Amino acid sequence: MSKKSNTSKRYTAEFKKDAVELVRSSGRTVAEVARELGVSTEGLRGWVKQAKVDRGEGPAGALTTAEREELVRLRRKVREQEQTIEVLGKATAFFAQQKTK
Repeated sequence: MSKKSNTSKRYTAEFKKDAVELVRSSGRTVAEVARELGVSTEGLRGWVKQAKVDRGEGPAGALTTAEREELVRLRRKVREQEQTIEVLGKATAFFAQQKTK
């Protein structure tokens, strides 16, 4: 049984773009290009799929890379605002309790 590493390699956007372009222009399969570049087949397949979405060729409702980045940013902002509201609510309750003493 083989062990799978819990750490994943990180590739630059430029490397991913070049790998996708190699798949598109070479006429070779994703598996062949992935083997040549030393990346996982499924990883490269995902990059190719995301590149199609970014070019407007993906399925309806698929998020582009820019939309995904914006979604992550907005979710982070919502989480921060929820934490701020929670702190303000606790502070309000604390000061209201202090005022009644």
